[in-house]
Amino acid sequence: RELHIVFDMFRLLRSVCGSLWPRSGISVRFYGAGSGATTKLFIDGDFVESTTSEWIDLHNPATNEVVTRVPCSTEDEMEAAASAARNAFKSWRDTSVLTRQQIMFKLQNLIRSNMGELARSITLEQGKTLPDAEGDVLRGLQVVEHACSVTSLQLGETLPSISKDMDTMSYRIPLGVCAGITPFNFPAMIPLWMFPLALVCGNTFVLKPSERDPGAAMILCEMAKEAGVPDGVLNVIHGAKEETET
Repeated sequence: RELHIVFDMFRLLRSVCGSLWPRSGISVRFYGAGSGATTKLFIDGDFVESTTSEWIDLHNPATNEVVTRVPCSTEDEMEAAASAARNAFKSWRDTSVLTRQQIMFKLQNLIRSNMGELARSITLEQGKTLPDAEGDVLRGLQVVEHACSVTSLQLGETLPSISKDMDTMSYRIPLGVCAGITPFNFPAMIPLWMFPLALVCGNTFVLKPSERDPGAAMILCEMAKEAGVPDGVLNVIHGAKEETET
C-alpha cells in the first residue's frame, strides 16, 4: 500500500511539473530515431553509426525508460578517431592563434545560448535537477571563456644577455593528439575542462565520455563543429572499461 502511495505521488509530481520534466527523444543528430535510438560516434567531422555488436542501454533514472543505446567502439573505430586526429593536427597546429581564439569565442556563445538544452540532456541521462545541471554547464563554460584569452596564455618568454652574446627565448607549441576520458558525475563540465584548452593551443583531441551520460558531450561536439572546429580536430568514441584499456 505504501508503495502504491509513493507511485501515485510520483505520477502527480510528473503531471504538475510536466513542462520541466525532461523527456526522451532529444532532437539532435547524434541520437537515432525511434525506440532503438543509438548514440553516434563523432569521427573526422561526421556523426557515424558504430558497427559494434556490443551496446550499453542508457536509462532515464527518473522513469527507467531506455533513452539511447551507447556503442562499445570497435578497435577499428578507435583507430579511425586517432588517425583523424593525427591527420588534422598537421594543419591545425599551423592555424593562427587568432583563428583558434575566434572559434572559442563562437563556441562559448553557442554554449551560453543553448545552456538549457545541455542541462536537459544531463537531467535526462544522469538525473541531476535542472539547476544543478545548469551549474554543471556553467562551470565548463567558464573554462571556455578562459580559453578565449589564449593570446595572452600562449605568450613565450625572453631573457636578453643571459650571458655574453647569449639571449634565451622560450615558445609554447602544440603537443599533438591529446585524449580525455571523463567520469559520469559532471557530463558537461569535465569535457569542457579538456578539449577547449587543448584545441585552442593547437592540439587535436579524442574524447571518450562516460557511457552513462554521453549526451552533453555529443551536443558540445555539434556546437564545436558549428563554431568552426575543422574536421578531425575533435573526435568522440564510446565504450566502457574494456575500451579505455585498448
